[in-house]
Amino acid sequence: MKITFPKFLGLMSLVLLGATACTNSEFKRTKAGLQYKIYSDGRGETAKKGQFLKLQLVQKLRDSSLYTSYGTMPAYLPVDSPHNIYSPWEILSLLRKGDSAVAVLSVDTLLRKMNGQLPPFLKKKDKIVFTFKILDVFASEDLLNKDRTAELAKQKDREIKFVEDYLASKHIQAQKTAHGVYYVIQDPGTGAQVDSGKQVAVRYTGKLLPSGRIFDGNMTGPADPYKLVIGAGSVIPGWEDGLKVFKKGGKGTLYVPAFMAYDDRPGPGRKPFENLMFDVEVVDVTDAPPAAAVPQGMPNMRGIPQMGRPQQMQPQQARPQQAQPHK
Repeated sequence: MKITFPKFLGLMSLVLLGATACTNSEFKRTKAGLQYKIYSDGRGETAKKGQFLKLQLVQKLRDSSLYTSYGTMPAYLPVDSPHNIYSPWEILSLLRKGDSAVAVLSVDTLLRKMNGQLPPFLKKKDKIVFTFKILDVFASEDLLNKDRTAELAKQKDREIKFVEDYLASKHIQAQKTAHGVYYVIQDPGTGAQVDSGKQVAVRYTGKLLPSGRIFDGNMTGPADPYKLVIGAGSVIPGWEDGLKVFKKGGKGTLYVPAFMAYDDRPGPGRKPFENLMFDVEVVDVTDAPPAAAVPQGMPNMRGIPQMGRPQQMQPQQARPQQAQPHK
């Protein structure tokens, strides 16, 4: 029986209840012990090794959503031959275009197999529930990249609209840089201008949009101002671009769409594709130390995705780092 995703979501409360209790006899098990259930009409071939899946993915722990691709970018995952490894990706080669599926990862089983310690947010007897909706199957990485490029353009448009709608709802009269950062100047400053090649010392408070919840900052407490060299690629593009509107002593707020922030990378207190705001104060502007190399042009605003497991499962640093892996 073919089940559309809206209907699939309607069944999820019953399915997840059975999965959590481990009493649903309709669930199958992989060789590694992963519980799973596939909703499919059986038409078409299952995905093969070397192909790539485009899918909507939701991860839930207890009553909380750890991750969802809905409303942002779909996930892209490679298909490999089935392995005896305890992972939700075990079932990828069993899926077809249009299929929906549920996989249940037991934390107790994971702990036994990994012989390690649990992350602080996991507890014994917890179960992480993954739900999948397969949107497409690609025969090559070139086809995947073509599709992902189109999806990235749509995501960028969604992020811009989100920030602009937020500003309008709060009656905030913001200006916009050429690269897409929105800003409000409280005090432009009177000292040296922030520019490429300059070392800047910044106090800041990072907040999520639209909640305003603080996820990082050094405005209060004994922390020193955060120092960076403009153009060196050590911070998110939104800082590289937005800080240039200030001089030494300047204060204001940057409103940064996700494509100019951390993009699809999560971190402490924030999820993938989070639009952010930063209250900033430029404490000092000086010449950069001689050892600081400044590359030409703006840093790459979107890193190449690592295939193999979703970006949302990778831990990140709390600092406003550039959307590239640390060197």
